[in-house]
Amino acid sequence: MAVPPPSPTDDKPVPTPQGPRGGVMVLCATALLILATSLAGGHDTSSDNSGPPQSHPAPQAPRTPQAAPPVSPRAIPSASPSVLPVGKHLPRSRPVRLLIPKIWVDAPFTALEIGPTGQLEPPPAADTNLVGWYTGGASPGETGTSVIAGHVDTVVSAAVFAGLGELKKDDTFRVVRADRRTATFVVDSVEQFDKDHFPSRRVYDDTPRAQVRLITCAGDYDRTVKDYTANLVVFAHLV
Repeated sequence: MAVPPPSPTDDKPVPTPQGPRGGVMVLCATALLILATSLAGGHDTSSDNSGPPQSHPAPQAPRTPQAAPPVSPRAIPSASPSVLPVGKHLPRSRPVRLLIPKIWVDAPFTALEIGPTGQLEPPPAADTNLVGWYTGGASPGETGTSVIAGHVDTVVSAAVFAGLGELKKDDTFRVVRADRRTATFVVDSVEQFDKDHFPSRRVYDDTPRAQVRLITCAGDYDRTVKDYTANLVVFAHLV
């Protein structure tokens, strides 16, 4: 069943053209986050099969973004985590812009929901400079895990997360919020996971800290299913 997002109370940001993108080499398909059709309050019963990061894929030609059916149960936390806050955190507020200076990202947000097939619907592919926030989870800076997804390419060109794999531990990025506060995050790790062995609990489960996951597609392009074989995940926490 579909899980509708909370109704935003602030004006929707107007997308603006993206700035120069220096050093962008990797082109991949649309980020697809496979989720369960029924969210269990942030707790996932699938196994955590995390492994070491895989090597970065060679440059690929742009592909037409396409959705793929769910292949295993996935779940992400609700907007009200069941854990007590630890460390710095901010009240709930809708994100407005994502700023990652190292990879030339200055992008507005759009709201994402769970679609009828049980997967998180990606941002519209027509705008290559747009990121999506899952409104059913924590907002960036709020206690819990905030999920931000973006395209890495479209049929036309590279997109907002084309350079996501260039981020390293201790790099920083910012989220400008509707309450006019800016949440600053430090990268803990950047890891690639095969979609068939995606560590759902590690990526999506409730956390007592204010954390963010930046997620997009990676790996090889499978022409049979018209999808890439892996996800790239940036783990980060509020500072």
